[in-house]
Amino acid sequence: MTPTGQLRIGELSKRTGVSNELLRAWERRYGLLRPSRSDGGYRLYSAQDERRVAAMRAHLERGLSAAEAARLTLDEDADADAAPPAGTPVLARGAQQLRAALDAVDEAGAHAALDRLLAELSVETVLREAVLPYLRELGDRWVRGDASIGQEHFATGVLRGRLLGLSRGWGRGGQAHALLACAPGEHHELALIIFGLALRDRNWRITYLGPNTPLETVAEMAAALGPDAVVIAATTAPSLEGERPALTRLGRAFRLWLAGPGADAQLAAAVEARLLDVEPFAAAQRVTAAL
Repeated sequence: MTPTGQLRIGELSKRTGVSNELLRAWERRYGLLRPSRSDGGYRLYSAQDERRVAAMRAHLERGLSAAEAARLTLDEDADADAAPPAGTPVLARGAQQLRAALDAVDEAGAHAALDRLLAELSVETVLREAVLPYLRELGDRWVRGDASIGQEHFATGVLRGRLLGLSRGWGRGGQAHALLACAPGEHHELALIIFGLALRDRNWRITYLGPNTPLETVAEMAAALGPDAVVIAATTAPSLEGERPALTRLGRAFRLWLAGPGADAQLAAAVEARLLDVEPFAAAQRVTAAL
């Protein structure tokens, strides 16, 4: 990751689950990616490139050819670019106000910033363009030692409360039903809640079991509710690796998806699950397309 928030190809590959070689092929053959260049000559990819890769994967999983998937992805991207950029100043200003308030441990200021953003913009825009970037940045700063544990816990608490407020009623209606849970020992749940909100906006009904959920409990709830998708999230591999037998039983009985940095393609294949290795909105698109 560069200081400007752009990605080198290795990080783009990690985030999207697409190999460096295939990303380069999609860029060369179809013009799917539009990198800029760093001063040192490295290709740098944007969040928009990441979204196009996620859309490309979703179309391929629907059975389209690579050429058809690329054409549809680029058409969708052109439609999005043609939309008027109304709200952009509001978004930039609001995101900065939110960041400043959370960093200053100013709860009232953080809620006010979120209120202003949600009054002007869609929930998806606020979450995708303000909340998720802040969470990624906060995580990076915490790893570097530039953010304290107290700041991280405060920001997580404020955002968790607001996200759960937005989720009110997500268990009603919807043509499809998803059962969501964090793996045993996993307490980082914000990305999973955002994923649930993204599914809700795609006409899913959500049952959310929360952090640190025993997989036996997930299996019991799945057997009782018969969901169309069961999603288990983890930020670290040990949370899932130690649960292979239980995950295998889930994978054989239900449509199981593994999400988060703790999951990888090898583990997913071993337990008869599918992998969600993209950001929450692209993941919601992928699950919906698969259904």
